[in-house]
Amino acid sequence: MDRALDKPARDRLCHGYGNLLDKWRQEAGGGTMKFEAVRNDIVYDEGMLLKPYHCSAGKLTIGVGRNLEDNGISTEEALMLLENDISRAANELDRNMFGWRGFTEARQRALLNMCFNLGWPRMSLFHKMITAIWNDDWNTAAVEALDSKWAQQVGARAKRIAELLRSG
Repeated sequence: MDRALDKPARDRLCHGYGNLLDKWRQEAGGGTMKFEAVRNDIVYDEGMLLKPYHCSAGKLTIGVGRNLEDNGISTEEALMLLENDISRAANELDRNMFGWRGFTEARQRALLNMCFNLGWPRMSLFHKMITAIWNDDWNTAAVEALDSKWAQQVGARAKRIAELLRSG
């Protein structure tokens, strides 16, 4: 694997980390070492894998050498991942369920929660629910959401989502 990052990859890696860079520079006492240089060194040495893998020590790892078994992630990192995943689910709905943003806030939340959990490929298999939504038959949409293996798997979550669909 080529571990060197091209400029667009370095820019993507840097995007959104301004506060982290500033904090690091303050803690470093304004020294001469550049955060970007050491970051690029570490990315080069560790590589960057965007799916979990086991490192040479057998530890579950992700990204650039993040040992999930020993270090986990912080609350801030978990919330950043959540925000990215919510945005991804909303984009899937934008691409595949045109007009969903025109529904009531409760129904948007229900659809977004469901898409977040299932992903659009699996959510799109709820043909009867989606048809009921387009027919403005929210009671049937709620019934169809509950009449699924997904509802059995997630239990109370499905009931809350169905109620949001039904009551609007």
